[in-house]
Amino acid sequence: MKKVCMLFLSVALLCGYTSVQAQVMKSADLEKYAKQKYGDKWLDAAKNLAGGLTLDKNESLTYQQVVEAPGKTKQQLYVALNYWATATFKDNNAITLNDKDAGCIIISSTIKNIAEHMGTVSKYSVSITPIIRLDIKDGKIRVTYTVQTYDVLNDISGGWFGVALDGPNKSYGDAKRKADDKTNASLYDEQWEIARHYPFVEKDAQKRTCSKALVMTHAYSNAIIDKVEEAVKNGIVGNDNDDW
Repeated sequence: MKKVCMLFLSVALLCGYTSVQAQVMKSADLEKYAKQKYGDKWLDAAKNLAGGLTLDKNESLTYQQVVEAPGKTKQQLYVALNYWATATFKDNNAITLNDKDAGCIIISSTIKNIAEHMGTVSKYSVSITPIIRLDIKDGKIRVTYTVQTYDVLNDISGGWFGVALDGPNKSYGDAKRKADDKTNASLYDEQWEIARHYPFVEKDAQKRTCSKALVMTHAYSNAIIDKVEEAVKNGIVGNDNDDW
């Protein structure tokens, strides 16, 4: 009976962990993390980061880092990372490639509302869908994190001008709306290419929105790499090792 209770507790804890870890961290937690690392002045933070960032040949924002895992085989690392990816991303379609022989896992999952901004006319809500590639060899993993566009929900009646006309009880569009839902004529789905916006372009009408979006995108790449490193070195629940 004791073993059954312990098993039930372990499953419950794992389920709780999985729920908390979905998408690595929530937008609110990501913002707190970003502020701790880069400060809360988004324009300054974006400008400072831009000095160390380069776009790849596809004009995407790409980060790449090798995580060392001495003494662990390709198979051990594959199992650990497959476990981490499955437990972390709730979307069943998030893992777009899972090739054990090639030692490659590719993940694509959206994190919503990383930045919001109310302008004179429009209110913008920004989400991103990074592509995360994990290449696995004996003793090491290469993490590649790529984002090409910001996915933007543009509420063309949600700016300060709209508030003045419609009063404080105006109902704004938000990113909970399903993509391509046309039931509200004020809402538009847009894709903003990162290479065409601040800080990669100095004169940008969406400068404030894109400053926060860039910092949050950068912070999420750090969080992903940290979580991958933690998963391969210590497991995701603390007792997932071969000593049992």
